[in-house]
Amino acid sequence: MKARQRSAPPEPTPGAGLELRPGQSIELLKELHILTREGRINQDSRRKLKQVAHLFQFIEPLLDDMAAGGHAPLLADHGAGKSYLGFILYDLYFRALGRGHIYGIETRAELVERSRALAQRLGFERMSFLNLSVAESADAAELPARIDIVTALHACDTATDDAIAFGLQKNARAMVLVPCCQAEVASVLRAGKALQLARTPLAELWRHPLHTRELGSQITNVLRCLHLEASGYQVTVTELVGWEHSMKNELIIARHTGQKKRSAAERLRAILEEFGLTASLGARFGI
Repeated sequence: MKARQRSAPPEPTPGAGLELRPGQSIELLKELHILTREGRINQDSRRKLKQVAHLFQFIEPLLDDMAAGGHAPLLADHGAGKSYLGFILYDLYFRALGRGHIYGIETRAELVERSRALAQRLGFERMSFLNLSVAESADAAELPARIDIVTALHACDTATDDAIAFGLQKNARAMVLVPCCQAEVASVLRAGKALQLARTPLAELWRHPLHTRELGSQITNVLRCLHLEASGYQVTVTELVGWEHSMKNELIIARHTGQKKRSAAERLRAILEEFGLTASLGARFGI
């Protein structure tokens, strides 16, 4: 009796199981190692793609506003890393728009070179990658005097503050920020400098190291939002994705209105004073 021949397993459909937008480049997803060469995806890559795709949903309407009337939107992505966000934005929006430019700013030279090579390989001509820190980029000759949108996805510690300062200097019309690890305020609280509160029950909020770290992050982001409102931005704070995907999940969206809130500046000053942060953070927040 003849043994039955087993049929070969079907070839995987590139991007199977992913929610791809019409025209999205499978080749780009492979180059970013989100997909394997066979079109498969692993769980880590799925999480990364979900974060970036979800962030795109918030950025797309901002880009639509910037592109109105034939304007060419200019976007600076700080702490770009491997430039997942920049490449996805270009693929899904800038490529079809036919105008505008994305600047990826990253301190690791090898990632900058890799991104430059990938952009050239894919024909993404209106992308530039600069080997600079966020702080250095504010005065870099390679960048225009004005930027429409500033993004900073998981920029660590004070790099988010540098991105905000960059946006203010460049008169950004919008900023999209996902802060990451923040240690500065926590270190001040640990040093016991919040003297006004040290002998009150509120000191329990930072008695344990884990609480100190989390409270420090919370205070830092509240200060950032108040600083943006005091500088003439309307601020929205929401979740980026579900907590199962990332613990660094706070998304701050700021749109320029030109209406500086005096009450925000007053509350910013009061919080800095109450927690003993004026000496260390006051200058950064314009106090």
